[in-house]
Amino acid sequence: MNQPAETQPQVSLAQSSPTVGTFRERDGALEWSGRQETVRIEPWGPDAVRVRARLGGPVLEGLPGALLDEAPATPSTVKIEDGLGRVTVGTLTVEVNAEGLIRFLRTEDSAEILAEDRAHFWWPGSRLYTAVGNGHHRLEQRFAAYDDEKLFGLGQHQHGRLDQKGLVLDLVQRNAEVGIPVLTSSRGYTLLWNNPAIGRVELAHNGTRWVADSARQIDYWITAGDPSGAQSRYSAVTGRSPMLPEWAAGFWQCKLRYRTQDELMAVAREYKRRGLPISAIVCDFFHWTHLGDWKFDPKEWPDPAAMVRELEELGIKLVVSVWPSVSPLSENHPVMEQRGYFIGTQYGPMAHADWPDKEVASTVQVAFYDATNPDAREFVWSKVKENYLDPYGITAFWLDACEPELKPGFQENLRYWAGPGLEVGNAYPAENARTFHEGLRATGEEEIVTLNRSAWAGSQRYGAALWSGDIGTDFPTLRRQIAAGLNTALSGIPWWNTDIGGFHGGDPDDPAYREVMVRWFQFGALSPLMRLHGFRDPGMPLGPEMTGGPNEVWSYGEEAGAVLAKYLRLRERLKPYVLDVMRAAHEEGLPVMRPLFLEFPDDQAAWSVDDSYLFGPDLLVAPVLTAGATARTAYLPAGARWTDAWTGETYEGGRSVTVDAPLDRIPLFLRDGARLPVAE
Repeated sequence: MNQPAETQPQVSLAQSSPTVGTFRERDGALEWSGRQETVRIEPWGPDAVRVRARLGGPVLEGLPGALLDEAPATPSTVKIEDGLGRVTVGTLTVEVNAEGLIRFLRTEDSAEILAEDRAHFWWPGSRLYTAVGNGHHRLEQRFAAYDDEKLFGLGQHQHGRLDQKGLVLDLVQRNAEVGIPVLTSSRGYTLLWNNPAIGRVELAHNGTRWVADSARQIDYWITAGDPSGAQSRYSAVTGRSPMLPEWAAGFWQCKLRYRTQDELMAVAREYKRRGLPISAIVCDFFHWTHLGDWKFDPKEWPDPAAMVRELEELGIKLVVSVWPSVSPLSENHPVMEQRGYFIGTQYGPMAHADWPDKEVASTVQVAFYDATNPDAREFVWSKVKENYLDPYGITAFWLDACEPELKPGFQENLRYWAGPGLEVGNAYPAENARTFHEGLRATGEEEIVTLNRSAWAGSQRYGAALWSGDIGTDFPTLRRQIAAGLNTALSGIPWWNTDIGGFHGGDPDDPAYREVMVRWFQFGALSPLMRLHGFRDPGMPLGPEMTGGPNEVWSYGEEAGAVLAKYLRLRERLKPYVLDVMRAAHEEGLPVMRPLFLEFPDDQAAWSVDDSYLFGPDLLVAPVLTAGATARTAYLPAGARWTDAWTGETYEGGRSVTVDAPLDRIPLFLRDGARLPVAE
């Protein structure tokens, strides 16, 4: 059905040449066309639509993105009348005027929740396409700004802000900076920028702008409703995490790095000798013969079968580090290069970073396998299966440096199987996790967990856990992890953790650092995953011989060690609750670590709390984030009654309370009479 827009006064005569577009309904979607641009708005799950816009032809199907191939079926209506096009999907109504400007409204009262905004009355409009060659454009999508709006999500960043209004964020993957283009607004919408292109998002007070440096069309998904419902709908269209295995809900031990089989086993045995709970231990990098061989070096790991067997008897899962980079010394490099399994380059050799390797005095130029290439994924998995899974039964992997860790970080020079680096580069970590998910699934494995240093929208459906990268080791860094974790949770990634104690340094014999470790360990025990890691003093130069200082629970002295052991036991007691919350993430798409407003959206004060959080629905966690503190003030949301989990004292919500927080206590509050085994 074609119908020209009829109402001329809706068109701004201030424009250089007013556009009066044409509406039509096609396959349940609304399309607007004008000045060689096509905009398509189609239902995409309950209370949600997908918007695509392209200059120079119809919208393209099959481009890289985060949405699942099939949209959930949902009732909707399309109307074209009075010079307007409207799509209504449950609580969301989308209105398009004759000029092609889009507004998103609440269906019940037609209140605007978001609207496109012209950059200037003359030119450009709300959508800008600047040609960069070969059908690609620098894309800009502009929306209005609202003075009272708070904005959350967008992956994991180290700026320390929960509300990101006023920030400019690069959409790119870097160590500790994870770009996931999902934005949740206090105005009642969640928006996915469904585009893996390198770019940025500007959350300014005079407008919001999404930018893709080079791509073929604008593509985004939006849903209306409160943050909790939006998280459920977002995870339904991008894929939900599997059910977390029981072992992964316990304590993970690692350091940089255990150099030999004997060293790792000595640590595992000592945990058991001391009666300390432990679920997993990590065999980190440089355990390989050469980078990209993806197998144990027999000089340092002479009998992996015996190691895995004894660990299983001890009830400990072995997690092995697998990097996506391949040294020219690797036995796999020649065949991978010949078959085109590496990320290509537009200029220069097929090398993406320099890195130390065994049997060479200097660094070598390594290449990253192309995880967007299904044949390359299959090849890498075949080697992992051949060298870890088949002989030893190893099924848990640490996927480090999976941004990928380019040096220098010029995505412009990369050529992926799926497209140019600028167009598809952000999807790499999700595709790398996909390698292991698909490989393990093909073997019949149901319990899939990979630990990833980077992620993109949809990573969660591949069983990808995210950690916050190589961060500092002080209280300000610990403070920033609260916002990082909460924004990650609102980006659809329920499995998240930090290096407990931070990564870069930390002296186990320093009393000041021991305090940092104790407070971080308490936070770690109440994080979705609990994992001790770090490059402790005294450090060593980067290379195959390197290791860090001791980083076990008993490494921090008798007083601190006793507190750490206390929180190991607390995590173990809470494991049934952790698994219940993980099931809610798997079945409903709800995060494990939750900002207070997720459960209490009607409490306006809850929207500003950035130093505490809910662990699942029933446990409020208020970490101690400053040196020397022995008390902590925490806000308790209105609409519930809260009980101090340590003392039993109760408080009505809607107020801040100050409670004791000696070194061995992290303030915890139980919601509405919830019973959890916090106290021993």
